[in-house]
Amino acid sequence: MKNNFILRLESNIKRALSDIVNFEVKNNIGLVTITDCEITSDLEYLTVFYTVLNEKDRKRAKEGLENSKGFIRTALVKKVSMRKAPQITFKYDSSYENGNRIDALLEEIKKTELPK
Repeated sequence: MKNNFILRLESNIKRALSDIVNFEVKNNIGLVTITDCEITSDLEYLTVFYTVLNEKDRKRAKEGLENSKGFIRTALVKKVSMRKAPQITFKYDSSYENGNRIDALLEEIKKTELPK
């Protein structure tokens, strides 16, 4: 279980990364939403989960985030006042797509049920 310090830090990192990615990164990565982040207890590794508005922008966003990783690390340390910049890993968050697919399947089941 994470302690309050880690939870608060993750919240601050998520907010800062959203600003950095959407307003400071110069690469054309499209509209990227930071959905969550997880940092290890030793503050060495940060996993950032993101999603994009259009599925066709997914590859461009991934490449842009990877190419801007150094800039993002530097800007993050300045905004969140961390001693060391954690190693960042970007992962696409497919939970929104999975939720939409489940909703569509449930709607399909409702339509195919026999009326009682």
